[in-house]
Amino acid sequence: MSAMISHVAEEPVQLIEQIRAASGAGTPLRIVGGDTKRFYGEPAQGEVLSMAAWAGIVSHEPTELVITVRAGTSLAEVEAALAEKGQCLAFEPPHFGEGSTVGGMVAAGLSGPARASAGGVRDFVLGCRFINGRGELLTFGGQVMKNVAGYDVSRIMAGSMGTLGLITEVSLKVLPVAPAEATLVFTLSQHDALEQLHRWGGQPLPLNASCWVRDDTQANSPELLFVRLRGAVAAVEAACERMLREAAGERMHNTQAAPDWADCRDHRLPYFEAPSPELCLWRLSVPQTAPTLGLPHAQLIEWHGAQRWMWAPASDAARIRAAAAAVNGHASLFRTGANGATGVPRFDQQSPAIATITQRLRAEFDPAGIFNPGRT
Repeated sequence: MSAMISHVAEEPVQLIEQIRAASGAGTPLRIVGGDTKRFYGEPAQGEVLSMAAWAGIVSHEPTELVITVRAGTSLAEVEAALAEKGQCLAFEPPHFGEGSTVGGMVAAGLSGPARASAGGVRDFVLGCRFINGRGELLTFGGQVMKNVAGYDVSRIMAGSMGTLGLITEVSLKVLPVAPAEATLVFTLSQHDALEQLHRWGGQPLPLNASCWVRDDTQANSPELLFVRLRGAVAAVEAACERMLREAAGERMHNTQAAPDWADCRDHRLPYFEAPSPELCLWRLSVPQTAPTLGLPHAQLIEWHGAQRWMWAPASDAARIRAAAAAVNGHASLFRTGANGATGVPRFDQQSPAIATITQRLRAEFDPAGIFNPGRT
């Protein structure tokens, strides 16, 4: 078995001591990795609990498709190590900055363009270690895909926003880089793009990512649908030929397309530049088959229709959330505008059942409520 070991096992003693002291004094803690997602969710208050020193790749077993890393490890370091072995994090976690860390990646639970086809963060978490609010170091899950002991506990840390405990170490499933990749671009209206994606989604095509966008900041800007294919060489080539027959389009060169997909992942595309101070960036999660929502705001649509970004004022919160709920989805205020969004919750209100489960989990793992209070 090929393996790369960079750190021997040891316990994060200083972190444990800081948490125990905070728990005893009732001092709230604000968990900080690279601080690149500070904008996401409600602002957290409290004494800073930094993960900067708890970093490094613990082990990488290429033949087992598993990597184990400390939470303070930068995503860039992990992705570089995987690339050397022809592997990747298939869910394409967004960075939102050079300091983005693995712990922040899991805690935020955000995924990139390939989410609809490859799965999300929690689908790739095999196991984790974290410190609870009592200062106890707990281990759940394992380092191999067949080990399912405690698997659900590991998965609930994804998207927990640091409110259940301090993640110290994560084991992740990794995948080989696809042998072939191609990006096609089509000029289609939002309605036609969604309809075409639904048709292609029902066919045996190696669809990996999609992005529909219209830049409303420019006059007469075209409506464009970008579709990325990944898989075996023969499958990708056959799919390109078939899709270009069904809808008039062009094939982009990978040297041009790859940076564009990275910019989409990290919100560096022109679309993600705030059009005006009063507009906020909304994130709508809806079924892939949901129709156009009839909202008069500039949109960018990913995940074959399931993720829809929208620039709109905070005052439109009720209207936006009602439109998402009407198609069995939900909406979150992802980034506030320069003028803020006073009084507008970042996330939809949880259902009574989910709220009860959340309260029980927090009572079990963080009884004193010291971790990122108010974050969600």
